[in-house]
Amino acid sequence: MIAPVASPRASYAITLPVPDDFELWRDHARNLVQCGVPPEQVTWSEAGTTGDLFAREEFDLPAPGAGAPWVRASRAFIELAQSAILHSDPHRLALLYRLLWRSQGNSRSIDDRADPDVKRAEDLARAVRRDIHKMRAFVRFRSVEDEDGSERFVAWFEPEHHILRASAGFFVRRFTQMRWSILTPRGSMHWDGEVLSQGPPAQRSDAPAGDPAEELWRKYYASIFNPARLKVGAMLKEMPRKYWKNMPEAALIPGLVAGSQAREIAMVEAGTMEFGERPKTLATIGEAIRACRRCPIGLLDNQAVMGEGLKQAELMVVGEQPGDQEDLAGRPFVGPAGRVLDAHLERAGIDRQQVYLTNAVKHFKYVPRGKRRLHQSPTAKEIDICRWWFEGERAIVKPKLILALGASAARGVLGKTVSISKARGVAHPLDDGSELWVTAHPSYLLRLKDEAKEQQERLFQADLAAVAERLSELAE
Repeated sequence: MIAPVASPRASYAITLPVPDDFELWRDHARNLVQCGVPPEQVTWSEAGTTGDLFAREEFDLPAPGAGAPWVRASRAFIELAQSAILHSDPHRLALLYRLLWRSQGNSRSIDDRADPDVKRAEDLARAVRRDIHKMRAFVRFRSVEDEDGSERFVAWFEPEHHILRASAGFFVRRFTQMRWSILTPRGSMHWDGEVLSQGPPAQRSDAPAGDPAEELWRKYYASIFNPARLKVGAMLKEMPRKYWKNMPEAALIPGLVAGSQAREIAMVEAGTMEFGERPKTLATIGEAIRACRRCPIGLLDNQAVMGEGLKQAELMVVGEQPGDQEDLAGRPFVGPAGRVLDAHLERAGIDRQQVYLTNAVKHFKYVPRGKRRLHQSPTAKEIDICRWWFEGERAIVKPKLILALGASAARGVLGKTVSISKARGVAHPLDDGSELWVTAHPSYLLRLKDEAKEQQERLFQADLAAVAERLSELAE
């Protein structure tokens, strides 16, 4: 423990002239810790707020002696504090000092996510990051004529927290060649092409209401608005209504949303017509899917993976989509899930060479994480779009049985979502006289452990055994 140097009854009031001045807060906090002043003897405030009337003024702060202990602060604490201090919560300064004080006795206290103080600081930092993201996304510059006749771009924004100075560097880097000003109720920033300067708070009336370029921007926004990908709840979460009044395109949103259903139907009908006549051979389907860009998955850095196997197979096995290794190899079921499938097919007495293997979706959908590509499940719309190609394969191969591995594969066959637990183990007659059998995807087995894994492997093996038995019956 740190022995207090100050009197037990002494208390100190510290006011930050600038609410986001982390360096000044750090200097004061370091001195207080070195002097052994516990958190309950310090009142923190910012300029313009009322502090403790019975506390000493800042100039009465104690000074650490020559033998004062070193102040320990981990990188994790520094990064957390630098973000949290930008929050508008008036108690954040005291919270951060309390965390710093406690970390002197336990250097790992900041790692305790269950600790109320740590959790609160992380919540503050998260809110600040979100506010910074909103500012970068929703600031809209308008052109005005400066006093010297030159052009300047002015934007109005209402941040929830003290993020203006922290965000200024982003706008300098992005709009280096522009002369701009960002006005907010908390202050203003100005860039003249060479020097960044800070100004006083502003009012909405100080910013221009619009400029001629906004009509072009509205036309562009309306042209890229995609009703097929519209999710109103997600849109409002990402772009809350409170930001709309400063965004020229926001005036179009209600009308675009209202007409989205009709536009989506028109797009689907147009998309169906664009497919044209279905290719007559598996080779031409393979060529067509390599050029297909009808859904966002086809726009990723991947390659189309065509089905392979016996051209007139009695059994067609359908997976969800190619995985990372399938995408690299250009062949279906060559990764870990494919090896699991091979082992169970062999155990059920099904020869893979006599099976046609394909996927409901022909491209690998993923999100990049550094050098890795993490699998993402395709949406219902993406499965339905790719169903055109699967139906082409099915019409050419003419299998007697189709084994769907997982819910996405089953949707690719049926055009609707089914429950694996309810659909597995029984035959589902299809319009062309074939049968659909449904089971889990082998990648699901790879994610399980211990008893759950053993149970699901038994069910999977039983499903394949039932398919093998049904193939034997049809062959008689």
